[in-house]
Amino acid sequence: MTHSHSGASCTQDPGSFLRGLAGLGMAGHRPGGFGPHSRARRGDTRAAILRVLAEQPMHGYQIIQEFSRRSNGAWSPSAGSIYPTLQQLADEGLVVATETGGKKVFSLTEAGATAVSELGEEPAPWDVAAASGDVTGLLGLRDSGGRLAAAVVQVGKSGDRSQVDATIEILDAARKQVYALLAQD
Repeated sequence: MTHSHSGASCTQDPGSFLRGLAGLGMAGHRPGGFGPHSRARRGDTRAAILRVLAEQPMHGYQIIQEFSRRSNGAWSPSAGSIYPTLQQLADEGLVVATETGGKKVFSLTEAGATAVSELGEEPAPWDVAAASGDVTGLLGLRDSGGRLAAAVVQVGKSGDRSQVDATIEILDAARKQVYALLAQD
C-alpha cells in the first residue's frame, strides 16, 4: 500500500525506510575497517568472536553486547553478521553450541582455543573500533536516525491512515528543518 503526500510516496513496506537510510549510509555500515560508517571485515568479526569465547561461553546477543561495550559503542555488529559467523565457526569445528535456557550458548572447542592462540598479539577488533572514536558525532547521528526509522517502521506496520499521514507531515517538517540548519553560515 502506497501513500502519497506532497509529491513523495511512502510505502508501508516496513523495511523500505531502513533500506533507504542504508542507501544513504545512515542505517548500516560501509565495508572495510572501523568507524562511524564502517563494519568489521569478516576476519575481524571471526577473530573477535573467538577472543570473547576464549573468556567464557556466550550466546549471540551477549557477543554483540560485549563488542559494543568493549568498543565504547563504536562497533555494534548486527545479528546478521554474528550468527552466520558463529555457524561458520561451528562448521569448522572451532565452536560448539549447547542449548541452555532456551538459547544456543557457544563455547570454544580445542581447535578453537588453538585458533585463538594463533591470533597472537594482533589488536582486538573492538580496540581498533574504539580507537577510531566518534570524532565527528556521526555515531550519535546514525543512532538517532535509526531510532527514528524504527518509529516510522512501527507506524508503517500498525498505524492507521491518519497516523501515517501525520507521520509524513512530521518527517517532511523535520527534513525542512535539517536543510535550513545546513543552509546557515
